Amino acid sequence: MSRARTRLVTAVIASALALGTLPAASAYASPAARASASVSASASGRYLQQAETIRQIPLQGAVNVRDLGGYRTWSGGRVRQGLVYRSDALSKLTQGDLTTVSGLGLKRVVDFRIPMELQYDGADRLPAGVTATSRPVSDLGLYATLVGAISSGDPATQEQMLGGGRAEAYMRDIYRTFVTSPANRAQFAATLREIADGGQDPLLFHCTSGKDRTGWMSYVLLRALAVPEDTATSDYLASNTFRAAYDAQVRAALKQSGRMQNPDLLIPLQEVRQDYLDAATAQLTADYGDFYGYLTDGLGLDLRTLAKLQSRMVR
Repeated sequence: MSRARTRLVTAVIASALALGTLPAASAYASPAARASASVSASASGRYLQQAETIRQIPLQGAVNVRDLGGYRTWSGGRVRQGLVYRSDALSKLTQGDLTTVSGLGLKRVVDFRIPMELQYDGADRLPAGVTATSRPVSDLGLYATLVGAISSGDPATQEQMLGGGRAEAYMRDIYRTFVTSPANRAQFAATLREIADGGQDPLLFHCTSGKDRTGWMSYVLLRALAVPEDTATSDYLASNTFRAAYDAQVRAALKQSGRMQNPDLLIPLQEVRQDYLDAATAQLTADYGDFYGYLTDGLGLDLRTLAKLQSRMVR
């Protein structure tokens, strides 16, 4: 294989692996996910409802696209549907996907990916009239680490980089930086302010896999709306259900190609886990005392902004 082709293959594999683009989401839907999903009562019929409140939007080019509405709050309200969506990267959307996304009425898309991810994975494909905002949140070098591990093709190097609990420790460190990094906090805060000020203009935010940076943003938004912590955590953990079949396909392809003898080394990087979320929330408590302190002191959100967020998002 030529050097140029090797670089291309490595880039494609790393891009698909690290942050999940999908050629055909429906083809990789797990039997468990298909069995547990049913068409909701939505007038458009475009949602899949898993459990009672998690609403997936099925696309061919992305697997983890969801409406964050529908959750009940402590006050007995319910988060409005059709205003805020979370997703993985939108760079591989098909023409049919674009029609579906256009039907959501999106006005704004916030992209948390860093420049290296955009370089390998490509810019979002969006319907006409949607405003895209790049708002990078650091992955603490995860993407580059994955590219290096996979491109090495060396089992010993891959084990040294990712084995022995190192991948899990890496993920916990990433989650802590969601709280400790002023730059990261600024990006999350800007997104919350944009949601609060958005009127009836629907917004979607995403990273590449739609599970870590996007997962934390979703968790923070739901908690800020007084959604119970257990419910917000369930939304976070649901990425494992939506991504499992595709991520397994990626691991199988890496093994078949000979790029990794033990692709299971990647599982801690592909999954979301309670202890990753716990690392962020423990850091939040250490730095700001409680969740309210994180919102006000950490993210710099004043009471007026928090009230606007409630008014817009909860009915």
